Amino acid sequence: MNRDARMELISDGLQAGRHEEVRRLVEEILAAGAAPEAVLDQALIPAMGVVGDRFRAGEIFLPEVLIAARAMHAGLDVLKPLLAASDTPRRGTVVIGTVRGDLHDIGKNLVAIMLEGAGFEVVDLGTDVAPDAFIDAAERAGAPLIAMSALLTTTMTEMQNVVTRVHERGLDATLKTIVGGAPLTAAFAAKIGADAWAPDAPTAVEEVVRLIGAAG
Repeated sequence: MNRDARMELISDGLQAGRHEEVRRLVEEILAAGAAPEAVLDQALIPAMGVVGDRFRAGEIFLPEVLIAARAMHAGLDVLKPLLAASDTPRRGTVVIGTVRGDLHDIGKNLVAIMLEGAGFEVVDLGTDVAPDAFIDAAERAGAPLIAMSALLTTTMTEMQNVVTRVHERGLDATLKTIVGGAPLTAAFAAKIGADAWAPDAPTAVEEVVRLIGAAG
């Protein structure tokens, strides 16, 4: 079987959520001489992109995305040690978390999964994250972007606090912010001075690509 056919099989297996098959196929294609970065760029990232497109189009739903994400992580688990050893650059680093006072994480987790699937390093701070904790983590990781989630209308104001602290600490020229969550709107994001808003996980990935490209 040629290399292109193996890449297609990995992509098909990921989209179908067959995690054990994806792990095995990644191991096999690496043993056959494929470069780890090629497997990432030609199989895993495009396949997760298809999953995101189908999710946004309403063709599949959250359970299917999570199953596909499990398969993606099975492939990444094989690739990560090799990518680290070769110092292969990723597309950038994103710090993500749910804002202070909010413990909801399903949407945030989905965005983190899809960012990883798109080739980003993700620093996931979890839930109930204070404003300065976001910024400190971004500085430690050298991340140019903070992604914030909120589900409660009462915690949306914490996003404003993060944006304000970015400005107060003199980082607004190099540190971008993106916000998301069910109660949010583009108007709210503009009002608080966030650099972007995303209504869903696939759009969040597109906006992160745009913002990190602009930051670079």
